[in-house]
Amino acid sequence: MSEPRTTTPILDKDPGTAPPGPGEGSGRFWSPRRVPAAVVAVLLLAGAGLLLYDIAAVRAHHPAMHWRRVLARQLAERPLDDTWVLTGAAVAAVAGLWLIVLAVTPGLRGLLPMRRPHPDVRAALGRDAAALLLRDRAMDVSGVRAVRVRVRRKRADVRAVSHFRDLDDVRADLVTVLTDAIRGLGLSRPPTLSVRVTRPARKG
Repeated sequence: MSEPRTTTPILDKDPGTAPPGPGEGSGRFWSPRRVPAAVVAVLLLAGAGLLLYDIAAVRAHHPAMHWRRVLARQLAERPLDDTWVLTGAAVAAVAGLWLIVLAVTPGLRGLLPMRRPHPDVRAALGRDAAALLLRDRAMDVSGVRAVRVRVRRKRADVRAVSHFRDLDDVRADLVTVLTDAIRGLGLSRPPTLSVRVTRPARKG
């Protein structure tokens, strides 16, 4: 049986200091998140530029822009329990929490870290590739008619349909085969295996 093309691990050179030895985990891969960073940078640049332009205009004895006069008046006159003030505060809080979450979480949840074959190399396997490999191994089990595999960070859910043989026997064979397959993936944190075997639905 030929290996699926999508099972090729992702390798990344990691020249950091004091790298772990071979066989240790690669650790989660961090997403660069270029789009959120670019959006925040553009908004901050536009806001800062507009504000600096208005301040320079006021220093040059020109009237302040209409939007800044209106904003200053609204901030001075509106009470803190006003609906628009509370709405603006809620939006700012949600945006701030979103940026904090993006800053402290690695992202790239579709990659499963693998054990390091070399101290200077980091490797990861895509979830879809892992699921495809487990599905191919499950289809080799006698009695299995169809398989659906979903691989998560901590668990691999396998749902199989068997058209003959005892369901307990099929499930035992699947657990044995897939446990060996998961071990062979070389993941630093192998997911827990969950297997369920059913009969095909009756027609009519």
